[in-house]
Amino acid sequence: MPLTRDFKDTVKARAERDPDFRRALVTEASEHLLDGDFATAKAILRDYINATIGFDELGRAVGTPPKSLMRMLGPRGNPQANSLLPVIAFIRRREHLCDHGSD
Repeated sequence: MPLTRDFKDTVKARAERDPDFRRALVTEASEHLLDGDFATAKAILRDYINATIGFDELGRAVGTPPKSLMRMLGPRGNPQANSLLPVIAFIRRREHLCDHGSD
């Protein structure tokens, strides 16, 4: 079932004002990924990206075209680890969820 515009707007509004919510989205996506629930992980990552940084800025940050990122994290996307891990690492650094410095 596709998400409604109201839901996406609600996620965006909450992400803009609540850093704990943003960090929870990233943590939850990572946990789903590690548990093998790729569809849920990708959906949460898409919600996070759309609500925060956007695909254009993320693409510049990780050196991947935005359209490739959108396809990769789409419902039918099947990203390889060497494509997905830089995205997650960047987002984790952005939300101060790791001790590593920026690249």
